[in-house]
Amino acid sequence: MLLTPVTDFFGFMGEIGIFGARAIRRSFVPPFELKETLNQIYDAGWRSLPLVIASGFAFGIIIALQTRSEMESFGAGAMIPQAVSTGLFRDIGAIIAALLVAGRVGAGIGAELAGMRVTEQIDALEAIGVDSFKYLAVTRIAACVIILPILTLILNFAGLLGGMLVDTWALQMSPRAFIESAFQAMSWSSYVPPTAKTVVFGFLIGTVASYLGYNASQGATGVGRASTRSVVYSLLLVMVSDVILVKLTLFFFES
Repeated sequence: MLLTPVTDFFGFMGEIGIFGARAIRRSFVPPFELKETLNQIYDAGWRSLPLVIASGFAFGIIIALQTRSEMESFGAGAMIPQAVSTGLFRDIGAIIAALLVAGRVGAGIGAELAGMRVTEQIDALEAIGVDSFKYLAVTRIAACVIILPILTLILNFAGLLGGMLVDTWALQMSPRAFIESAFQAMSWSSYVPPTAKTVVFGFLIGTVASYLGYNASQGATGVGRASTRSVVYSLLLVMVSDVILVKLTLFFFES
């Protein structure tokens, strides 16, 4: 009896893995549904910009305020810009962006596809000869993969702006000096791997949300369950994958 939840969980993960592998394979087979993919990029990416910018700006201010008291007590106030940039670009920015996308976009995908499934709109698409899996699932997964690295970079620079405003106000540091100090201790390995791993995050979020919505049932209850579970399972997989990706990044780029 105790093994039943465990086996159900791993069975569920296996189904998501098969769903994701099928989406990757079908993404290279025409028709490519570029128009629908662009629509999803606009809906998921452009409409998420205000939330991402505001969150990044706020987190940059928080990091600067938290580190300022500690740094100044050791006489290292000049290193606050490096602390802000390193904290954002190396990992925090990617995780925050993934959490925001999972909460906003993942829940939306799950609810939208679940609503289409329970109202038989997906069956209607298939009846007129449309590949519903490719038109609905693959396009949304591709949109998540494309937008998350872009949103991560925007969030990082918004956070850097927030930290710069705190330092220019509290330490009377010029914006130019802040930027030069912020990027002084950073190399390409500080930008590329943390941003590149968000491609994996986007794939996981899009796959989980699309799977749960595409295979929803039980009417309105199923729609709510698909939306909630999309966020929960996406966040769980993002956290687990981040641990693995951080270890791989340290192994290949920091050794």
